[in-house]
Amino acid sequence: MGFSTSLQGQASHEALLGRQDAEIKLLETMRRCLTTKIKSDREYASTISSLTTQGKKIDRNEDLVGSLIVQSWKDIMDSIDQTAKLIKLQADSIENIVVDQLSALYAERRRARKLYQEEQTWLNNQFQQLTDDVARKKMEYQKNLEMYKLMRSRFEEHYVKSGRGGRKLDEVREKYQKACRKLHLTHNEYVLLLGAVTECEHDLRTCYLPSLLHRQQAIHQEFITSWKGILHDIVKYCDFTTEKFLEIHIRMQKAVDSVKPIEEYRDFIGKHRTRPVSPIRFTFDENLVDDTSGKLSPNKLTVDNLTIDWLRSRLTELETSLKTTQQNRQSPQFLQENNSDSKEELRLRCQEKKLQRQIDVIRGALNELGCEELPSGCDLSMEGSFTDSPAISKVPLRGISHLTNNQKSNGNGGLMEEEWFHGVLPREEVVRLLVNEGDFLVRETTRNDECQIVLSVCWDGHKHFIVQTTPEGHYRFEGPTFPSIQELIKHQWLSSLPVTSRSGAILKTPILRERWELNNDDVILLEKIGRGNFGDVYKAQLKTCKTDVAVKTCKVTLPDEQKRKFLQEGRILKQYDHPNIVKLIGICVQKQPIMIVMELVPGGSLLTYLRKNASTITQREELRMCKDAAAGMRYLESKYCIHRDLAARNCLVGYECIVKISDFGMSREEEEYIVSGGMKQIPIKWTAPEALNFGKYTSLCDVWSYGILIWEIFSKGGNPYSGYRMPAPDGTPDEIYRLMLRCWEYEPEKRPHFDQIYTVVETLSQAYL
Repeated sequence: MGFSTSLQGQASHEALLGRQDAEIKLLETMRRCLTTKIKSDREYASTISSLTTQGKKIDRNEDLVGSLIVQSWKDIMDSIDQTAKLIKLQADSIENIVVDQLSALYAERRRARKLYQEEQTWLNNQFQQLTDDVARKKMEYQKNLEMYKLMRSRFEEHYVKSGRGGRKLDEVREKYQKACRKLHLTHNEYVLLLGAVTECEHDLRTCYLPSLLHRQQAIHQEFITSWKGILHDIVKYCDFTTEKFLEIHIRMQKAVDSVKPIEEYRDFIGKHRTRPVSPIRFTFDENLVDDTSGKLSPNKLTVDNLTIDWLRSRLTELETSLKTTQQNRQSPQFLQENNSDSKEELRLRCQEKKLQRQIDVIRGALNELGCEELPSGCDLSMEGSFTDSPAISKVPLRGISHLTNNQKSNGNGGLMEEEWFHGVLPREEVVRLLVNEGDFLVRETTRNDECQIVLSVCWDGHKHFIVQTTPEGHYRFEGPTFPSIQELIKHQWLSSLPVTSRSGAILKTPILRERWELNNDDVILLEKIGRGNFGDVYKAQLKTCKTDVAVKTCKVTLPDEQKRKFLQEGRILKQYDHPNIVKLIGICVQKQPIMIVMELVPGGSLLTYLRKNASTITQREELRMCKDAAAGMRYLESKYCIHRDLAARNCLVGYECIVKISDFGMSREEEEYIVSGGMKQIPIKWTAPEALNFGKYTSLCDVWSYGILIWEIFSKGGNPYSGYRMPAPDGTPDEIYRLMLRCWEYEPEKRPHFDQIYTVVETLSQAYL
């Protein structure tokens, strides 16, 4: 089976051409890849040679004198350098021998393909020419046959009509004979042509075509023989297992075998022997806690409301990690794979000790806390020094003498009635109330959605003790249990025993609720009339006297610091009594929500009033509003109160359009007050430059805000611009605008005080009567 017998068809011819094209492409690919390999091998050899040169340059060689490793390394570098030279030599051989052979074979392969295609094309043309000659002769035969049939038909027709004579018949007979002769000649030519063509086709098909294919097969096989020789050369010059390479490898192996680990450092150890290093001592830098107000102690965990959750969570994590570590150390697989001195065993042992030490420290700190309430981690003492509040009630034994009576109810059912029970009073308020050693009160707090009763005592600072509940429902600290909290507190007070042995705190004087503290149940909330910074504002009614009041509530979810700021407004208002200041009726801290109860001012905010009645407000009414605001602020200035948020939105309109100053949530009772920590709550358009730039507040800052306020009044509730002194609203008296400009002096000392402002506004009001 060969080309001559199996590849005679047209499809085989096309397949043979495709095979030749593929082989030519393969030769191109091989030549390209070998060229790339030659380049890569040369670069590799060059890089290896450079590396061996660098490898022989050993830093601090004097410290490695006599080292077997160094000598072995140098021998290895020499061997690698020899390997690089052999690789380069083989790359040169591939280029000079193999690539040249491939190029020659590639050229011969292309020429052979071209010759085969030309011969095959000639052969196909011969077959086609024979076929075309037969087809032409056949068409000529058919044409003459048709002409013969036509002439015979005409002759027969004239013969029947004219008989045997006549000139016309002779003409038709002559044409008929001529057509017959031409047909017979064409027939003979066609017969001869078919014989010749058949013989020629047979010769081309049985002799020339097999000979052509036979020659092609011989040429292909010769090419394959040459190709195989090239592949042998490729393998030969890519072989890195020759004797030369093996000799180099053996030398490298001997160089490595010459290294004896036990002898490598013998001389080095003798030359550089030293004593063991001293242990590193990690000490707490006590300077770090100098400025922490005693909240933090060196080498002692701080357990307070800021860290307790983290400590408990951390303790759980450490205990879980310790358990996992111990299980890993004791697992059969670990014991089988590691001995007592293995790295993994030492690592786990060290980790176990670290975890155990941290667990012991945290447990000790939590156990030391005992039943004491968590101390406050951040000492958020009241900002500024407020004026003295009315005297806090301190009572002798009679303050809780009724506890000796037999009580029908246990627990804290009657706790609300005790005057030393202050409800949900924030912790910061407790610090303010407990002043002398032994002062105490009881309050309620919520932690993790759990209500807790806390005893707060002033004793070497402020201590807070959570009342512990026994499984039987009784109450205790560290001593005996009692069926009610009242009896527990009475026992601790009358016995003069420390609440806990660790604290040594002794109860001496109960601090009663301040007289302006109301019971939450005495206030009936009727309808929501607004929303404040801390919660909703309601219209309410006092149960005792049926008086309508306004109640500000504090959201239960707010942190104690926010609740302290909420109550700050109540503490400030309780000491003021002026017709142009919103009057405080009391605060409710017996239970949640905390509430501030104030007089109900029916007209709502001044800003809303101005905008709603812009078309009807007269200039006389505007001047009276300015006078009311000035009177209220003059009173506050005399009390050294800095409002810090004076604006039309924070003033209320009462009966007969009297303006009252309200919203003291940002107020401070000082001659000067400095803040830091951002401007999140600063009303920029109403705030004086020195307060914005330096955080420095005085009553003259309120003067600046008053200038904006009277601009709001005369603009009928307009929105002030920030950044420059605003023009006078339409209809503003010149004297009032001059007063505005004086209030907006950049230098605070150039601004008038409120007593001067009141005089100016009062004079103008009388002039417009």
